[in-house]
Amino acid sequence: MKLINFNSNQFGLVIGETIFDLSHAHQLNTLMEAYEWLRSKSEKEIAQLQSSALTYALKDVQINSPMANPGKVVAAPINYKAHIEEMKTNGQAFGHVITDIRQAGLFLKASSSVVGPSHGIAQRFLDRRTDHEIELCVVIGKLCDHVKKEDALTHVAGYCLGLDITVRGPEDRSFRKSLDSYTVLGPWMTVNHPDLDPQDIHLELRVNDELRQETSTQDMVMSVVELIEYASSFYTLYPGDVIMTGTPQGVGPIRPGDTLHAKGTGLGEMHVKVRAA
Repeated sequence: MKLINFNSNQFGLVIGETIFDLSHAHQLNTLMEAYEWLRSKSEKEIAQLQSSALTYALKDVQINSPMANPGKVVAAPINYKAHIEEMKTNGQAFGHVITDIRQAGLFLKASSSVVGPSHGIAQRFLDRRTDHEIELCVVIGKLCDHVKKEDALTHVAGYCLGLDITVRGPEDRSFRKSLDSYTVLGPWMTVNHPDLDPQDIHLELRVNDELRQETSTQDMVMSVVELIEYASSFYTLYPGDVIMTGTPQGVGPIRPGDTLHAKGTGLGEMHVKVRAA
């Protein structure tokens, strides 16, 4: 099941290239409310909702971030081995010690940086290098506090694609990654289910027509369940919080006029335009 936030904060089910609008059937203020509401419905009831729903073509709507205003965006640095080696050799570390995630820990991105793919990236500081980073994102569905990895996936509502846009420089990670529009989430939340293995997702990012990043989430240093265990040992995670699980090798610069094409197994794909702020 794929839940989308579109147009003027409407919520719907995505089936193929069609959105079935749920907004008219219930007063839904957030995608997490839509998620909880649908969880209480049988397959027959959901089918009945679809039969009476207004429909939209996916190509004709504005696609917002699934989570419009998450309480926290928790991000995992250097969580792919090849990316660690890349950062050691590409001259973009700016004195930061490149180790691995178990030594670096996690960091927070400002929720004000979150946008959907239709909003695009408004690039600032055009005199500095700004890079793309594709990531698998985890949406928390149930309160997490000191959750063990064996139980971690029972606390997950779903998954989406993420772009962690990064200004390179000597400043703290959170500062350089929290600019407005520098956290792109979308195109929808794929609801967690047993057949979707977060450690078996193929991620791919192209800038215009050039393949820049391609990997499997199998290559993570810390798996999704380990990240949830780790994060929840420091922070209480609430429904709607987002964990960005790290980017693979191949990060590279973006400029106004570029279009980023991101896709992931079972997560759909999104097209994000870059403009000058």
